[in-house]
Amino acid sequence: MIIPEVFVRPVLPGDGPAMAEIIRQVLVEYNVPKKGSAFSDPSMESFYKYYQVPRSVSWVLTDGEHIWGGGGIAPLENGESGVCELQKMYFRKEIRGQGWGERILSLALEKAQSFQYQQCYLETMPYMQAAQSLYRRNGFSYLEAPMGNTGHTVCTVWMSKTLLKA
Repeated sequence: MIIPEVFVRPVLPGDGPAMAEIIRQVLVEYNVPKKGSAFSDPSMESFYKYYQVPRSVSWVLTDGEHIWGGGGIAPLENGESGVCELQKMYFRKEIRGQGWGERILSLALEKAQSFQYQQCYLETMPYMQAAQSLYRRNGFSYLEAPMGNTGHTVCTVWMSKTLLKA
């Protein structure tokens, strides 16, 4: 499949269904359980609205017609105020491995610092090795236990990166 030229832009109100579809496709592809993962997050049904709260932002990768993936940050659910969570960073299979994850992650970390977060947290699955490699290359390290209470009980890999010294 030939991918048209794509670009990153902030999420818009109509992007939610496409992002929910992508996220769910990737989770099914990786055999991630539906319960206890992003698959069943309430935010999936109000994607745009979810990222309109203070100190939150999300981007999509688009060709102007189709959404190819995206990601964002928001305050860590039931966590300390200085901690954000990298969230919903998923891409269609056709676009993976082309540096877009790096681009979205870079935007997210820059924005997290501008929002004065001291730490960025994320959760993933043990077999999502490419994602973990990206996170490690960008300064994330593994944690022994989860932070906050995201409801993602099937995610057993927790990572964080210090952004600003408190």
